[in-house]
Amino acid sequence: MSTSSPSTRIPIDAISSETLDWAPRAPEMFSRAEVVRQTGPYEATVTAPIAEWSPQVPSEDTADVEDATRQLVAFDEHARRTLGTDNPALGPMTAILLRTESASSSQIEQLTTSAKQLALAEIDEGDKANALTVIGNVRAMEAALALSDEISEESILQMHHALLRHQSGLEHEAGLYRQEPVWIGPGNAGPRQAEFIAPHHDRIPGAIGDLVRFVKRQDISVLVQVAVAHAQFETIHPFVDGNGRTGRALAQSILRNKGLVSSTAVPISAGLLVNTGRYFQALTAFRAGDAAPIIREFAMASRIAASTGTQLVDDLVAQLDESRALLQGVRSDAAAWRILPALVGQPAVNTKYLMSALGLGEMAALRALDTLTDRGVLTETTGQGRNRVWQHRGIFDVLDGYAEQIRRMTARG
Repeated sequence: MSTSSPSTRIPIDAISSETLDWAPRAPEMFSRAEVVRQTGPYEATVTAPIAEWSPQVPSEDTADVEDATRQLVAFDEHARRTLGTDNPALGPMTAILLRTESASSSQIEQLTTSAKQLALAEIDEGDKANALTVIGNVRAMEAALALSDEISEESILQMHHALLRHQSGLEHEAGLYRQEPVWIGPGNAGPRQAEFIAPHHDRIPGAIGDLVRFVKRQDISVLVQVAVAHAQFETIHPFVDGNGRTGRALAQSILRNKGLVSSTAVPISAGLLVNTGRYFQALTAFRAGDAAPIIREFAMASRIAASTGTQLVDDLVAQLDESRALLQGVRSDAAAWRILPALVGQPAVNTKYLMSALGLGEMAALRALDTLTDRGVLTETTGQGRNRVWQHRGIFDVLDGYAEQIRRMTARG
């Protein structure tokens, strides 16, 4: 599944570099040979400004971007039309799409977890470290949508704070620009053999300010803007950790800010996940002065997001319809009906969650869970007298099927 054409470029100013000096901070931790290799000058990236960039997009790419844009808009409208703007399941549907997007974005960084582990982590059950880390990405995505009315340096820092504030060992870095060099590639003792060395930390505020000015422009196709802003953000690499996940959260924020989507989150990282090698190559090409590959990657990812996201919405709605049928005859004011739409966004629940999220009393929550269990909507999975957890297996089956579909697409590349 190729998205690049070597004969058509979209020129953008390439990065440059500046020479800096490095000496290993703890030389006693490394061999003498490694200390020698990592002592001396190195070339750190200097990003080119993009705020005034004038895109020269070939007609074929323009058509590609316009088609992908139409599909994203159609996906958003489909979700709104299928559920209805007043449907209590619309919010939970956005929540599960956001969690799906967060899981895919994290998987690009080799952080893998399951829908079940994520749902259990949300209610403080389970002990999977990766799930807890991905929950941080969910919080960053939530912040990205909540802050999308005004994309600014502060909103980017808040996204990062939401991402890292509960990540063990990195809490102190949450929402703060790095104050040290970072690099990608070999060399624990220093950057001199790295494949990519991010800009010196003193350059970060100015580069982010330029990026924000670019995002505020209204004269560029939104998907082109999203792709280029994302690539520029990854090149700036402003944080010690979480740059990729924050950069993909920023993409969600721009899509919402520009009004391209409004009712749901877009699982665009699932499309990038299909071929991560090509995605990283596109970032490299961007730094070398060609924006075409990253724009094409985002156009392709948008089409995948629209197609697979539409099917995911339909499958989840079908599960809701089946569950409503099972509840026929239950009083319309019963708490079980209030719980049902919430299960789309949180298919594993306990009484503590229902008391907090829906404001139910403990006994009302237990009676509703008994009703949902007796009717076959939920299954109690712990078999315990206390600390019980109920799950909607049909919704988990849908989410697992979606993940498997993306894995199959990834295998095809």
